Amino acid sequence: MVTTTYQVQGMTCGHCASAVSAEVGAITGVSDVQVDVAAGRVTVTSESPLDTDTVRAAVDEAGYDLVGA
Repeated sequence: MVTTTYQVQGMTCGHCASAVSAEVGAITGVSDVQVDVAAGRVTVTSESPLDTDTVRAAVDEAGYDLVGA
């Protein structure tokens, strides 16, 4: 298992966290997503390292911006 933390800009509430969690959680191989809205962090556990562009696309689909990995 691989755990990676990403910085996400624009999240302000529980709905934001749910949206990001749902989109990132749908990526093949992802087993867990933890969102810290206050810190703007999303911690993802996956079977193998994820392609940053794939995570960026999922975060974008949720309506937010991936600013760092």
